[in-house]
Amino acid sequence: MSKPPVTKNDHVHVTFEDLTHDGAGVAKIDGYPVFVKQALPGETGQVKIIHTKKNFGFGKLMELEQASPERVEPPCPVYHRCGGCQLQHLSYEGQLDAKKKQVADAFERIGGLENVTIHDTLGMKDPWRYRNKSQIPVGQGDEQLVTGFFAERSNTIVDTEECLIQHPDADRIMQVVKTKAAELGIRAYDSERHRGTLRHVVIRHSKTTDQVMVVLVTKQDQLPNKKHLVDAIREAVPNTVSIMQNVNPKRTNVIFGDKTTTVWGQDTIYDEIDGIRFAISARSFYQVNPVQTYVLYKQALAYAGLTGSETVIDAYCGIGTISLFLAAQAKHVYGVEVVPEAVDDAKKNAKLNDITNASFYVGEAESVIPWWKAQGMQADVIVVDPPRKGCDEALLHAMLQMQPEKIVYVSCNPATLARDLKHLTDGGYRLHEAQPVDMFPQTTHVECVSQIVLKND
Repeated sequence: MSKPPVTKNDHVHVTFEDLTHDGAGVAKIDGYPVFVKQALPGETGQVKIIHTKKNFGFGKLMELEQASPERVEPPCPVYHRCGGCQLQHLSYEGQLDAKKKQVADAFERIGGLENVTIHDTLGMKDPWRYRNKSQIPVGQGDEQLVTGFFAERSNTIVDTEECLIQHPDADRIMQVVKTKAAELGIRAYDSERHRGTLRHVVIRHSKTTDQVMVVLVTKQDQLPNKKHLVDAIREAVPNTVSIMQNVNPKRTNVIFGDKTTTVWGQDTIYDEIDGIRFAISARSFYQVNPVQTYVLYKQALAYAGLTGSETVIDAYCGIGTISLFLAAQAKHVYGVEVVPEAVDDAKKNAKLNDITNASFYVGEAESVIPWWKAQGMQADVIVVDPPRKGCDEALLHAMLQMQPEKIVYVSCNPATLARDLKHLTDGGYRLHEAQPVDMFPQTTHVECVSQIVLKND
């Protein structure tokens, strides 16, 4: 296509055909795709073109003429401005269907995988108030602090009274921090001028113990009137058992700095998944949806198909959450993780649960697994749960060299999952089936557990 059929500020009548992976409606004008926020497949309406590129454009929905039967009224008052959720306008059943389709499309388009068994997405009975962790930026308003989430593709904080996908304790803490910090003269961090004090407030809640941890992320060690702020948090949310301070002096959009100290109370909170207890510190990686974490791990365990005689490798073990789940049905689990603090936490969590058949090591899985193989280890099952970028190519190669009977791949990004599955299927494995799990209702994100088996022909 040499020139787009539309230009900026054109008004066009369109029919939406699909959803993108980030939740925008897709309409085609003479074959030219236009992406429009908060539009749904099957809908028709008037769109204003706001930006064009060679192969696609962006539009704004000006008038909805024919609504989808799956369209619902978003309950959040700031939904249309906040970038935290993308699918509140789509019924929950519609969200689950869209997430299954997102996985299937990635498998076919990126992985070249057709006729694969992909089960319906496993959803929640109540897809609200599920988040056990909130990372909330703090900004300086005209007269007081503002707290909330960033508008989509923006550094502007949408001031928010309550967030319908996080625990209510997080809302209460944010309101008291916002008002009390302003009273005490604690100024928000200004990223443009690199000055001010309070950058973020991170809140963690345990579903099983109801314990709350608050982490105040500041630019410098000094936090004026710290005791008064701590007292206000404790009074507002009495089940707070830990208040930490993390210092991040750098010009960066990374939330945490290197230094974390306990201001008041414990330095960990405790949670349980299916009877396994976990100590969670300020910077521990721990799944944010406790209800669906159990669903996800149960599926991973089912795909591993353990009988008690297997040697299992958990290649991105974090604080040992999946490893300890697997250990209940394996001969021995070997966890490897590049973050030393996470490995320390994993060892403590094994001890906390009297689990003796799980060992944890610091290192890059792509280096450690070949070394283990050279020492004579043979894994029956390898479990991977990588970050959004997927598995390192060297790790995929190491797994192909180890040749376990099964690989269980837990993914938070269908695109990188599909890419890695292509590598594994080209290397002698077969994708048996995949199970999407809705860990993040009201957003476009989807987790997926895949069972990959060694071809024996």
